[in-house]
Amino acid sequence: MGNFDNKTIQVSPEWSIIDYLGAFKMRLSIGRKNYKVAPGLYKTGDPDKNAEIFVTANYKLSFDVLRKNLKGLDAWILVLDTKGINVWCAAGKGTFGTEELVRQINQQDIKTVVSHKRLILPQLGAPGLAAHIVKAETGFNVKYGPVRASDIKEFIENGKKVTEAMRSVQFNFTDRIILTPVEIMNSLWQLALILVAFFILSGISSSGYSFQSVINQGAIAALVILSSYISGAFLTPALLPWLPSRYFAAKGIVMQTLVFSVLVSGGYLGSQITFLIAWFLMSIALSSYLAMNFTGASTYTSLSGVIKEMKLFIPVQIIAVSVGFILFIISKFI
Repeated sequence: MGNFDNKTIQVSPEWSIIDYLGAFKMRLSIGRKNYKVAPGLYKTGDPDKNAEIFVTANYKLSFDVLRKNLKGLDAWILVLDTKGINVWCAAGKGTFGTEELVRQINQQDIKTVVSHKRLILPQLGAPGLAAHIVKAETGFNVKYGPVRASDIKEFIENGKKVTEAMRSVQFNFTDRIILTPVEIMNSLWQLALILVAFFILSGISSSGYSFQSVINQGAIAALVILSSYISGAFLTPALLPWLPSRYFAAKGIVMQTLVFSVLVSGGYLGSQITFLIAWFLMSIALSSYLAMNFTGASTYTSLSGVIKEMKLFIPVQIIAVSVGFILFIISKFI
């Protein structure tokens, strides 16, 4: 990725095929826990002692997005050791924080690299930092840049002033869709186990075990489970602002209720009432749980809000699954 020049690594703002492939893999949550660069000082272009210093996390995708948006600029990049976690999450965990920033400033001897005392940090890293302590311990002033790296050039041209638009965390439709593959991939193995379990259970009947029921009833089980999975992990995040309730878990229930209604009205699930109630309860629980998982990827919630939502809805999900499963077993003998 670059060549050592004393303590500094030269990097290009251009992405290689490997960088694009790595970003694609991260979107699918493949090898996500070990996608990082070494903490330290990097440079892009030919920065001098008056060039700006941009601070980021050592999650490689965060680093790559930053250097890509520094194209045409001569700049330094100070990478903190966030254990391979992105800026926003690391700020919440404390790894993108005051102590680590001070440590890297001293370890990299930044005061000998530049003649100024400016550091430009991503705005989403602010929760983990105490700028006054950084100033007191190192002499460097913390300046928060825009939320999105794509606004950096405009930020620099604007005299390092952040506009209201640059401060806004929009989390629009595209942002949400980009994040859904991670949620989908993270729970694939659980999905596979559930599908196998219900295919096996579908063969139970009052007259004994039937392999024909495994095929027929298993297909219905697969349809409902997959619809719940898509509803909670994809449709709910995609339609987030338009679904009622402030709680993600409740949004997942609403979304799956709509999807389940379509399946019932289309005649895809049969007409046995106990069977339908059973699958309705289990499907809304699954959709609700998956939708609730998306709180960690969104900008809509706080840590306290997530904890409150979990306390409210995990019992509801457990009850719905339990009652639904009991009714499912009963339906096999009616």
